Amino acid sequence: MTEGVLVMLERIVVDTAVRELRPDFAVLLMSAEGLVNGPSGAASEGWLKTAGAVADPSDPHVGAWHEAYTAFGAKPKRTRPSVDALLRRADSLPAINQVVDAYNAVSVEYALPIGGEDLDTYEGPARLVRARGDEPFDVIANGEPAVEHPSEGEVIWRDDKGVTCRRWNWRQCVRTRITENTKNALFLFERLEPYPIDRLRAAGDALADHLRAISPEVRIATRLLD
Repeated sequence: MTEGVLVMLERIVVDTAVRELRPDFAVLLMSAEGLVNGPSGAASEGWLKTAGAVADPSDPHVGAWHEAYTAFGAKPKRTRPSVDALLRRADSLPAINQVVDAYNAVSVEYALPIGGEDLDTYEGPARLVRARGDEPFDVIANGEPAVEHPSEGEVIWRDDKGVTCRRWNWRQCVRTRITENTKNALFLFERLEPYPIDRLRAAGDALADHLRAISPEVRIATRLLD
């Protein structure tokens, strides 16, 4: 594990304004250095199928995220928390690439929002804040690169360059998404009460196992931020 990646993990913060909104929020941070990603295959598609078979859309964690979205002014039935969106299509989860399949499978199995980010595209540390409203958010619209902006007060993940994920865990920007060329990644496992911390850590262990199956030499580090 290089010093730069470890420093990145230590510099990730949750802003006070977000803590005031949901004091029960915790995030397990995981870095994975030295990935060898590739197209989806039998193993990663198998993880998705297995997860879909045990998915529970009624898990109370989904309701907790609906409450969190409502608290900052989002409409959770219109722009759903990521775990809600995935659980609703658990029987037909799309295969994207091996690493994305891995964390989507864990997200569904553990009823837990998980973000996956390409660390090499980051500028400065990740931080969870409430938006001013003028931060850039890179998207593809009508097949072309475009820039949108979050709503004022919206909970966002961001770095020095702009928004990396809108509405806490609703939609990731194009710039930091994990592709088949990703070598170094950051994963964000996001938890609200009544979700047990032990289950949060178990989800991290499950993803680490998948990543080692994909890339036996991968170097993994974690930090619980609560």
